[in-house]
Amino acid sequence: MTVNLLGLDRKAMEDFFVTLGEKPYRAQQVLKWIHFNGLQDFHLMTNLSKDLRQKLAECAEVSVPQILYEKAATDGTHKWIIKLSDGNCIESVFIPEKTRGTLCISSQVGCVLNCDFCSTGKQGFNRNLTTAEIISQLWIAIRQLSLNQGIHDHAVTNVVMMGMGEPLLNFDNVIPALNLMLDDFAYGLSKRRVTVSTAGVVPAMYQLRELSDVALAVSLHAPNDALRNELVPLNKKYPLKELMTVCRDYFKDDNRRSITMEYVMLAGVNDQPEHAKQLIRVLDGVRAKINLIPFNPFPRTNYERSDTDTIYRFRDILMKAGLNTTIRRTRGDDIDAACGQLVGQVKDRTRRQQKYIGERA
Repeated sequence: MTVNLLGLDRKAMEDFFVTLGEKPYRAQQVLKWIHFNGLQDFHLMTNLSKDLRQKLAECAEVSVPQILYEKAATDGTHKWIIKLSDGNCIESVFIPEKTRGTLCISSQVGCVLNCDFCSTGKQGFNRNLTTAEIISQLWIAIRQLSLNQGIHDHAVTNVVMMGMGEPLLNFDNVIPALNLMLDDFAYGLSKRRVTVSTAGVVPAMYQLRELSDVALAVSLHAPNDALRNELVPLNKKYPLKELMTVCRDYFKDDNRRSITMEYVMLAGVNDQPEHAKQLIRVLDGVRAKINLIPFNPFPRTNYERSDTDTIYRFRDILMKAGLNTTIRRTRGDDIDAACGQLVGQVKDRTRRQQKYIGERA
């Protein structure tokens, strides 16, 4: 059985070459060929011996999923639907801005969680992505966006794990993918430019802090347990008190860093002044910046987007209390590439998709 080298971080790649009787430094060479230069053909890796190139061709591969669909929005946002080997499909989105380019990638086929306002969650869940499938989204985006023969020319400057799935419920595959994103022999991204977003898997947040120093975002969306239990059912397992405890300590060794609190604005649900005041109390002692997200509608949803005046009023209450607050500009909504709209094509094992459609038929 061949090994897909696309999914091996540097330590795993070094171990692989040792099993071949080769020096560990070969890992650095091959990582650069695969991730920076975008090569899949071992015979083109010219600083390897012919014998090693042949050996790799016999026992390894660089296998990348198929691009099923690609479309650009009027604002320059790109969306890719990527078909996996088992027939499932995932989505990735690239958002260009003046000073950076952000790639939003998926970590699961569908999502284990069932957040009530999220289209992805209503698709149900099939499985975790492998490390190779996670990092392939970055590999593909760079190749598609590059003007220099597929070489990593840094059109992608930021990566956010905010696509399909809960990254911290796929911990063992996400960590090697993060290692590759940060590795100077692969993508060389800054730890401040790679963000993991979680709905609040508290034990895994403690693990992540120990193993990786990437940025952290928390999908908060409600300022009290009763409402958050409804919107983010994971809160029933890890309520706000536990979540805020880990958030207060998360960057305790670096007072220059803060956690991004994601808060989707749902009309008449979580957007009133009393909710803002509750949020201020919940975040007491947490170094945080709040990102208010206008809700992006999807078929059969019961929620509506808060109007502009309501969102600005909510922001002003938070800012008056000294909380750094921004309003996310909606991007890519004309191609269903906005936050909460990524759905892919999921062979749902939970029957959640069928139930959701039936309830709203």
